[in-house]
Amino acid sequence: MSRLVHVLRAGRLPYQRALKLQQTIASQLQQQQQNASPSPPYRHVLILTEHEPVYTIGIRTRGYDETEENRLRALGADFVRTNRGGLITFHGPGQLVAYPILDLKHFQPSVRWYVCHLERTVIELCRRYGLRTGTTADTGVWIGDRKICALGIHASRYVTTHGLALNCDVDLGWFGHIVPCGLVGKSVTSLAHELGNRPDLGVDSVADGLLECFRATFECELDELDAGSRTKLLEGI
Repeated sequence: MSRLVHVLRAGRLPYQRALKLQQTIASQLQQQQQNASPSPPYRHVLILTEHEPVYTIGIRTRGYDETEENRLRALGADFVRTNRGGLITFHGPGQLVAYPILDLKHFQPSVRWYVCHLERTVIELCRRYGLRTGTTADTGVWIGDRKICALGIHASRYVTTHGLALNCDVDLGWFGHIVPCGLVGKSVTSLAHELGNRPDLGVDSVADGLLECFRATFECELDELDAGSRTKLLEGI
């Protein structure tokens, strides 16, 4: 089965637009699974992006009613409810967000396998920066009790959406207005917070390393979409 993953470097996208892009690609894959449509142009896509400030919440919405939503919007961020796993988190400039839209039947038809491999990808990336990270009983990648990368996924008929958010040089102050991922007593960190402000910790630079680690961990081939293909995909949403 094909393990060719097309890479879409989407630049900075509003969260809702990125969500629609994921849903469009995933829908094409699901329809093709049922032989209800011709083969999609891209069987697997890895979207790399940044977002404008936005708080997103998953299927577990405990503690975040309309009053809380309005409070967070008043800070200057958007607020979006989604179908991913997990509780509330923040996305914003300086954070590398990766959305793999994969048909896991071409990899390993296991959501647990998939989450573990996403975590392993980030752990290896951080190791290359000299950081010792790991996993805990709580999803994500951690340095002690400080989360450096959040994970929240959705899978339907083994087609994945949503993904991971790695803090590169993001303003960590945004996280102070919430209980990230609902974990009381834990905190968040970033590559820049741990290593200092270095030119190689920007989203674009870190994305290069993430792709290398993703390729090795998922044992796949990567093909970066050219400008024309990127424009066609993004104009379709």
